[in-house]
Amino acid sequence: MQEGSLSLMQMAKISSALYDYQSNKKLFYVPILTSPTTGGVTASFGMLGDIIIAEPNAYIAFAGKRVIEQTLNKTVPDGSQAAEYLFQKGLFDLIVPRNPLKSVLSELFQLHTFFPLNQN
Repeated sequence: MQEGSLSLMQMAKISSALYDYQSNKKLFYVPILTSPTTGGVTASFGMLGDIIIAEPNAYIAFAGKRVIEQTLNKTVPDGSQAAEYLFQKGLFDLIVPRNPLKSVLSELFQLHTFFPLNQN
């Protein structure tokens, strides 16, 4: 996604629709962060899930290493934008390789069916 004014407006619309989807309809949302996940996705709907999953060794960042270093005039440590490091910092809930992803999602959806978000 290019970070132009139209894409930023679209990002706000998607985030608003997702809020309605989660809050009013009480539906379950699980984003899966693949490599690379950067910019607007990281700033919006990629981080708004009930459970956030990343794949191993995924590059996840708001801005790239070079942009951060040029803007802040500081060195970004190697691996600080890798899924494993960010998982340790609590940015998302699970790291799941692609092969078992289908069964992990199936278990999550079954658990959600057993303990639904909407307790009516």
